[in-house]
Amino acid sequence: MRGYLRYVARSAFVAGFAVTGACIYQLMKQQGALLLRLEELEDSTADVHVDGGEQASTDQHGDRPQGLGVTLPIPAFSLPTLSGEQISFEDFRGNRLLLVHWDPLCGFCAEIAPRLASLQPKLAQRRTRLLLISNGDAETNRRLVESAGLNCRVLLQPAGRPIDAFQRLGTPVAYLVDQKGRVAKPLAVGADEVLNLAQTVASARRRLESEKPLSTSKIEREGLTAGTIAPPFSIPMADAVGVLRLGDYQGRRILLVFSDPACGPCNAIAPRLQHAYSNRAAPALEVLMISRGGQAENRQKMAENHLTFPVGIQPGWQVSKQYGIFSTPVAFLLDEDHRIATGVARGSDEVLDLAQRACNGGMSARREPAVHAAHPG
Repeated sequence: MRGYLRYVARSAFVAGFAVTGACIYQLMKQQGALLLRLEELEDSTADVHVDGGEQASTDQHGDRPQGLGVTLPIPAFSLPTLSGEQISFEDFRGNRLLLVHWDPLCGFCAEIAPRLASLQPKLAQRRTRLLLISNGDAETNRRLVESAGLNCRVLLQPAGRPIDAFQRLGTPVAYLVDQKGRVAKPLAVGADEVLNLAQTVASARRRLESEKPLSTSKIEREGLTAGTIAPPFSIPMADAVGVLRLGDYQGRRILLVFSDPACGPCNAIAPRLQHAYSNRAAPALEVLMISRGGQAENRQKMAENHLTFPVGIQPGWQVSKQYGIFSTPVAFLLDEDHRIATGVARGSDEVLDLAQRACNGGMSARREPAVHAAHPG
């Protein structure tokens, strides 16, 4: 009997130990699964920007994000400006861009904003435009841009839906993009690298890795010469009423001015162009402005400067390409037969000089002005 009781006790002990071991195993298995899940969650949020100052982060393996490779095209996108005007990436074709992923609540963005603003004049001299692809609402972005002194376009991404070029990338990061919309330098990650990229572009003109020498390009870039028949065009008016056609001004001399509402020198000379037009001594002279950008910003420019001459909006650089020039402000004087009467006037001073002489009744004869260095738009 005693042996039987000893056997029962031993069996109970073994069974209890087995049950306890099974429970411990299940607990360890569940905890292991929980730890794996936590690691997965950490990995999935590694590239997420946190409002309030989280800088561009590394990927889940601890390596820096690579972004798009050099010479690859920036995927097409279309986004609203701060004023609500829809702008597509194609509208910037022909420009070299410093394309920056931005957030007004990112402390690193706010830190470098004034320094980027100070570099903008030199970037313009290097024919490079600053373009911010931002998160957040229009008003918050507007406050940061104005307080920093930035004079550039800001395009707003839908919440949680960055453009393809900035998928899984934080802020700030930046690409240098060439005139054909291709990545020209490796992705700059973080405030220091973005600022260094901007400073490098602003300080020296080097041929980009994805660019061919301009000498190999067959596109005219110095402007059509005197005596050339002016290419016809038909573009929508900035006031959204009617179409601006060169053919509608047969028999009249034309001062054709190329402008852009995002171009500081263009905006500076707008009221002086209007004054010359309003007080012109040559009533047979018309002033026509070929602008870029959207209707809202062009209408605002017209209202602020009380412009009464026609303003049309070209898609991208469509008309500029026809006239062989890709900067602003520039101008051509066309005679009554719509032949180019003078070479292209480049920059604020030359455009104003041509406008004043033409509006005063001068320069009726076709003649080629002295050659001047190019003035970037």
